[in-house]
Amino acid sequence: MTRRTFFSFHYAADIWRAMNVRNSWIVKKDEQIDRGFFDASVFEATKKKGDDLIKAFLRDGLDNSSVTCVLTGTETWKRRWVRYEIVRSVVRRNGLLTVLVHGLKDKDGQIAAKGYDPLWQVGVYKTAAGIFFAEWKDGKWAKYDDYAQSISANELWFAAPKDDSVVALGSHCMSYDFTPQDGRKDIGGWIETAAGLAGR
Repeated sequence: MTRRTFFSFHYAADIWRAMNVRNSWIVKKDEQIDRGFFDASVFEATKKKGDDLIKAFLRDGLDNSSVTCVLTGTETWKRRWVRYEIVRSVVRRNGLLTVLVHGLKDKDGQIAAKGYDPLWQVGVYKTAAGIFFAEWKDGKWAKYDDYAQSISANELWFAAPKDDSVVALGSHCMSYDFTPQDGRKDIGGWIETAAGLAGR
């Protein structure tokens, strides 16, 4: 079966590492289809037109994907649009996983410092009005403003929060480290596990 996977990452810092992961995944099976590798100039042009167009651009990128793989370097957890891709992935019931890529060399042969897992920086909580997204910001949880609508429990593939205590998405998702865990060999299995957890 064709597995369409959206790769979310910090473009400026980690494109070299992301391409390394992408290539190791694609060469294994002809039916693998990657998404999320945008032309940088197109994305930059979109950014100049405003937030609504960026969101539409990213939603289009996620279209027809069933898994979102967050390739995580040093600063990925801070990136606004990575967080948006994560939230929209939950809304579309994509499987989610984190793959740490800081240990891969960049184009200059350098490895990077390990960053926080972005899936632990985004969460959900419940109010009388429904379930909402939260983000870790300035040392505390805050309502996530880039997707302010409520969602219902049956829209989630994981257990819904029971109260207004934020539950990080990372508590429902797997995380892997590409270099020590032999991602070149195993990333396909990691992606399938994420798909299975989400029932995709």
